[in-house]
Amino acid sequence: MKETPAIPPAPEVDDLLRTARQYRQRLQADLHEQMVEAIYAQAERIVSRAVSTPTAPARPTFDRALDRIVTSRVWGFPIMFALFAVMFWITISGANVPSGLLAEWLVERGHPWLRGLTTGWGWPDWLRGLTVDGMYLATAWVVSVMLPPMAIFFPMFTLLEDFGYLPRVAFNLDALFRRAGAHGKQAMSLMMGFGCNAAGVVSTRIIDSPRERLLAILTNNFSLCNGRWPTQFLMATLFVGALVPAPWSSLAAAAAVTGVAALGVVLALLVSWALSRTVLKGEPSAFSLELPPYRPPRLWQTLYTSLLDRTLFVLWRAVVFALPCGALIWLSANVHIGGESVAAHLIRALDPLGLWLGLNGVILLAYVLAIPANEIVIPTVLMLTVLVTGAPGVGAGAGVMFEVEDQNVLKQVLTQGGWTALTGINLMLFSLLHNPCSTTLYTIYKETGSLRWTAWAALLPLALGFAVCFLVARIWQWCT
Repeated sequence: MKETPAIPPAPEVDDLLRTARQYRQRLQADLHEQMVEAIYAQAERIVSRAVSTPTAPARPTFDRALDRIVTSRVWGFPIMFALFAVMFWITISGANVPSGLLAEWLVERGHPWLRGLTTGWGWPDWLRGLTVDGMYLATAWVVSVMLPPMAIFFPMFTLLEDFGYLPRVAFNLDALFRRAGAHGKQAMSLMMGFGCNAAGVVSTRIIDSPRERLLAILTNNFSLCNGRWPTQFLMATLFVGALVPAPWSSLAAAAAVTGVAALGVVLALLVSWALSRTVLKGEPSAFSLELPPYRPPRLWQTLYTSLLDRTLFVLWRAVVFALPCGALIWLSANVHIGGESVAAHLIRALDPLGLWLGLNGVILLAYVLAIPANEIVIPTVLMLTVLVTGAPGVGAGAGVMFEVEDQNVLKQVLTQGGWTALTGINLMLFSLLHNPCSTTLYTIYKETGSLRWTAWAALLPLALGFAVCFLVARIWQWCT
């Protein structure tokens, strides 16, 4: 049998317990001392990176060195303008090829193919015109012109966001926007608006203050979205470039487009300043912005966020509104009252107001019919111009939108419709200052939940556009 171990006497047990307690206390003291030393060491490392003293300047880091450049008073703004100018140039020039391919497949090939298919099925002319010439063609124009720029701009914008540069943009522009009674983060939503105003409205969610977020929503339409750039470039090339000698025409056209885009930013600040002192009166909220560390962009997440959450989301809303708009455009040109189409009656009724503003009835009606998307304004203008002038050999019929590749032919068509240099210049201004497209208006309503503020967002830029065009028309008349 095993022997039972002897139990130590009580005094020895007490000594063992006392020794164990002392050992544990020493371990705890050592551990506590090591933790305190680690905390102080980490604090010292942070201080060495972040705090400068007369005797010990802060240890240079990549983030600090880069921030000294991109947030400096000297280089911050030029770098910001240059970076976004490159983004816009890549977007506009890079979208030309895919937009041309989509237009070729969806418009030049898809439209005749569908017309032939529906004719073979025995569809009546009115049904084929309503669905193929109207609904399909409007949607095809929207997709071909709208999709490529968004698919290029939004990923680049998201890459800058992931890299950590966009908070630096807000930091640089905070003082400027605070003077306007707005929030520094409004700069980021304005930049997003250059891709798409609907996406710019959604991006205002980063602003915590409801008043300042509403300011950003109401002024986002002053950013030239990608749907308005084709109108700007076309009018600048045809009419502004023609005002100067040929060697300087391209430079004058580029300067005019740049000036219109800059005017939009200036007006966004001025309108924010006016609203913040009237209907949206209030003090700017404190803007405590922690600049995040720079980090490598996450490519796959960037593509998902920009292409699915932004590009396809906005495109789907535009398509939903483009379908009925195409039907309305076709009906206006093909439903006749008293021997004339509804469109002709409306153009005649709008002509006095349009000419008073330095525009014409065709332009005003085109902006009413093309409210789902700015991308179809020019095709609608051309269709309506041919409708009222009866230019032979141009276009594909009443209600069928089209574009003209030859700029000489295009200018001839517009000149026959009574267009002058004033018309082209004021169209550039009205393209900047008019009501948002239906996709943006619907997004504003979803974000604000208010019909009142949605109406403000629609009528405010429209009233400003009328005032600016009227002023330019009077100055033009006085000078000529």
